[in-house]
Amino acid sequence: MRPLTREDVTRAVSGADDVTIAQIIGTGATVDELAEAQAWLANDEPMMNDGRPLAHGRVRELVDILSDLEDGEDDGNDAGPAPGSASPAG
Repeated sequence: MRPLTREDVTRAVSGADDVTIAQIIGTGATVDELAEAQAWLANDEPMMNDGRPLAHGRVRELVDILSDLEDGEDDGNDAGPAPGSASPAG
């Protein structure tokens, strides 16, 4: 299997910035390893039920990078109460 290219990463990981893309490519992972990492993040229960060992090596690195990317996206959504929600009087 060949290592990931920038095109592979941008196709598979929407919203990834240049630094994240470089980190992912820098792991030396393959397309299959990126797909496996995404599967672990999407839902690890079927993977464990299938008897797969926990992610390790390059797949584990990818899980960590992708997890950080998801956490960063969540941080942008905490800008305050939703429009129309009541705020405490004070």
